[in-house]
Amino acid sequence: MDTVAARWAKLEPHIHIVGPDDDRPRPTVLLFHGCGGLRAHLPRYAEAAKAAGWRAVIVDSYAPRGWGRAFTLTAVCTGLALRGYERAGDVLAVIHGISRRSDVDASQLALGGWSHGGWSIMEMMSETPAPRRMGVADPGVVDLSGVKAVWLAYSYIGAWAFNRMKPWRLHPRVFALTAGRDHLTTVRNAERVNAMIRAGGAEVESWVVDGTHAFDEPTNNGPMRHHPELAAEALRRFTAFLKETA
Repeated sequence: MDTVAARWAKLEPHIHIVGPDDDRPRPTVLLFHGCGGLRAHLPRYAEAAKAAGWRAVIVDSYAPRGWGRAFTLTAVCTGLALRGYERAGDVLAVIHGISRRSDVDASQLALGGWSHGGWSIMEMMSETPAPRRMGVADPGVVDLSGVKAVWLAYSYIGAWAFNRMKPWRLHPRVFALTAGRDHLTTVRNAERVNAMIRAGGAEVESWVVDGTHAFDEPTNNGPMRHHPELAAEALRRFTAFLKETA
């Protein structure tokens, strides 16, 4: 099993950093893709973060593992491989590694997760950092005090998300985006999870959109349909959320 440092060493060559062209320490948002892997919408969010004066780190969880899209659609999207409570180790590792960069303000971090990425963040926020939890040998070495905000876009909170109602150990600002026509969850289930997070002491802003799962991804696949107007509004709200955070 990887240590946090070893996981970061695997992930680091595959991250992409977007931000203002300077070396000053800036607030930084870490972006975690859904089960289908990196798609065209995450760079748009990264550019929005840059325009807001933030750095954005696009994290590819699949390239270090040698996984292609065909495999991840059949294995990760079905819950057979790399469930959220295992990928939570990637979230920890990137927080740990990116916080050591001189151009990152480690006291002002935000996490952004789409679908499976949101699930992974939620698992990291709720799990006890005991040895060998969250897919890494030493999760307790990571300092999470700099995590000030979490953006959750149609997070997976279905049957495999066993800990979706487990209280969080941190209480950052949260923006929870729910797709009203999501085939993977109901609005009622999502609002129940949001209420749990809110009851634990976090400030949670909830936005229910009249769209499908992955509505902001510029593609149509199965029950998922791209909605350009809602996608533009999601970018606007993402930008505002970052500006309100730092």
